Amino acid sequence: MKRLTPTLLLATTLFAAPSIASADGLNIVFTHHSSASNTFWQAVKKGFDDACGKVEAKCNMIFTQTEGSVEQQLANMRAALAAKPDALLTSIVDNKAFDDVIKEARDAGVLVIAVNVDDTEGAKGNARQAFIGQGFVPAGYSLGKAISESFPKEGPIKVLVGISAPGQNWSESRGAGVMKFLEEYKAAHPDRQVSWERIDSGTDLAVTSDRVGAYLNAHPDTTAYFDTGFWCAGVARSLQDRGVAPGKVLLGGFDLVPEVLQQMQKGYVQALVDQQPYMQGFMPVMEAYLNKKVGLAPSDIDTGQGIVRPDQADAIMTLSAQGLR
Repeated sequence: MKRLTPTLLLATTLFAAPSIASADGLNIVFTHHSSASNTFWQAVKKGFDDACGKVEAKCNMIFTQTEGSVEQQLANMRAALAAKPDALLTSIVDNKAFDDVIKEARDAGVLVIAVNVDDTEGAKGNARQAFIGQGFVPAGYSLGKAISESFPKEGPIKVLVGISAPGQNWSESRGAGVMKFLEEYKAAHPDRQVSWERIDSGTDLAVTSDRVGAYLNAHPDTTAYFDTGFWCAGVARSLQDRGVAPGKVLLGGFDLVPEVLQQMQKGYVQALVDQQPYMQGFMPVMEAYLNKKVGLAPSDIDTGQGIVRPDQADAIMTLSAQGLR
């Protein structure tokens, strides 16, 4: 399957926007695994809503009541498909849970695009027709490499990797990417003691703060903490409350939501990975539109793994607050 360059495709879409015609009753439903309180998904929703407005499509994004609930997402998906939409956009956080319902949707003629999270085997593992989102293992690797630039030049390196949602594809894959880098770093520095552990860190700022904070209290010599989401912001709050200086424990995570950018501005977070949530909401709508209007098959779009550092935080904060980054 051909992978398009997201910058080129986005530019083409934006330049064409003034002449986009109505989608003639195009009905798109977007089900995913997060609750409405998740700041990241509000940015995805803004992109989704903006794109739907441009093509005058009938659109509905359905959140779960409980953050990360696969069962609720599956129930939402089945209910949405009962209304016979033209297109289904969905995150595939579990390699098995959605296989049957997505195949049923395809058999019924519904266009299906995976967004934000894909089956770890891609098209081999699920009948979805394309994936728009981040490559998680490479993104985790890039984050590990970025944080390693701030590792102390001597002494042991002790790392904690927070798996925010154990068993879910996005979190496990990002964590695997971080640990892949650490393995290579250890092999490249045989004279250094390099070790790491993983923890179920949770998908709530307070929960992550408590769990990781307790670990850091018991292991004050920890060099760095990697989060597979933006919940490292909770860890930063905990360190600040305890009077720990910025940079004493290196922090890295994902997504440019205001909470974590604020901690980056304070010096507690050294690197973040951007996966462009606005694009993840906007581009699948355009692919559904092109499929309906001219019969174009949907294509994969890699929304990136850009590393953001503290000197960029001020400029990005405004865009993040607007739901554009």
